[in-house]
Amino acid sequence: MTTRSERGDWRLSLPPGVRPYFEAAPLAALFLGISSGFAFSMIGATLTTRLAQHGITKSAVTAFALTFLAYNFKFLWAPIVDNLRLPFIGRFGQRRSWLWALGALVMAAVAFLGFADPGSALSVVALAAIALGVAGATFDIIIDAYRIELLAPRQLGVGSGMSQYGWRIGAAAAGALALVLAQRAGWTVAYVACAAFALPAMLVALVMGEPARHREPARSHGALAAIVAYFSPLVEFLERQGAVVVLAFVLVHKIGDTLANLTLRLLFADLGFTNDEIAFYDVGVGFVALLVGIFIGGIAYARLGMKRSVLISLVLMAVSNFSFAALAAAGHTNLGMAAAIGFENFASGMGGVTVVAYLSALCNLRFTATQYALLSALASIAGRFITGTTVGALIEAIGYVNFYLLTTIIALPGVALFWYMMRSGLADLSIGTAGREGA
Repeated sequence: MTTRSERGDWRLSLPPGVRPYFEAAPLAALFLGISSGFAFSMIGATLTTRLAQHGITKSAVTAFALTFLAYNFKFLWAPIVDNLRLPFIGRFGQRRSWLWALGALVMAAVAFLGFADPGSALSVVALAAIALGVAGATFDIIIDAYRIELLAPRQLGVGSGMSQYGWRIGAAAAGALALVLAQRAGWTVAYVACAAFALPAMLVALVMGEPARHREPARSHGALAAIVAYFSPLVEFLERQGAVVVLAFVLVHKIGDTLANLTLRLLFADLGFTNDEIAFYDVGVGFVALLVGIFIGGIAYARLGMKRSVLISLVLMAVSNFSFAALAAAGHTNLGMAAAIGFENFASGMGGVTVVAYLSALCNLRFTATQYALLSALASIAGRFITGTTVGALIEAIGYVNFYLLTTIIALPGVALFWYMMRSGLADLSIGTAGREGA
């Protein structure tokens, strides 16, 4: 029998596969992602463009990439977000108060960067960029924690997909708005206007309230108790059955994919693709394929379950590296580029949902901010380090075809580890309360 509330729910008119995307918590994850993506873009392509237009040397411009290190090491101060109760606004809830405070801090940091003049005080610009990097990375900590605790376990896949959509929208929209406003009103106005992109996440906290699944940590008193509280998230995780295997999987599963993705522009340049071709296939076709992959990833997580959807995504991401080996062997072919880019972005979109949902499910609701910050950093740091230290020389030594074949092989241990975790039951035993508990 249909209840009155069900008859009044417009979502019931939607196809079953689409319906979960329009529930309140996944929609909130979309707006959280928008605010997360914009901060990253402000110290990425937007700042690079601004510095280049001021005639700053290439070596100085590329040095600003070091501001992204805050995103790799944010787990070091994540326990503060989990454990420290903010004065005055802390009474509104641990997650909401931090989200509002950090949103305001990010807005101030973006404005600071906008007022800094690269032409007269590059050191001030560097200081502002570092400040925004730290503020943005800390904003990410609370956004991820709020998202995980807001979503029910069954919504983790769809919610991760909506967060990915939001991140892309926030990064692209803020970057585009900055360029348009800078052309007409200057960079200061552009940055100040873009600071408003922090508001969606802050409004989510106002509308949705404190996450029902949030678990308040025990209050620590004294230096020793504070030290224990700092290391408690890591200790709790290591005490789980098979924790070392799970951490090994998190560390290695993305290395092959990261190595391949960070070198694609080098491949395209050496194969003689023009900027127009790269823009159309890599940015255009790739973006559409990514959006499709994100959508399919959310459905796969809901229909197939966590374990099978993650395994399928890992296999697809490994095979996508092989497609670039085929492109390198074939040479300059637009059809080959479209196929390789489309397949890789589809696989990355699907994996970005299912694997992120799995990492989210690994968290203990008492330490969501710290554990997710640690897991997400662990998942990316190895690939980025190897890329920055050895990849260029490796490509020169063995060529692109063998390099991408090697990245395919490097991706296989992650697939094998997760298959072992499924067979042994560790994939289930390792799940934290975020993947099991409702409100």
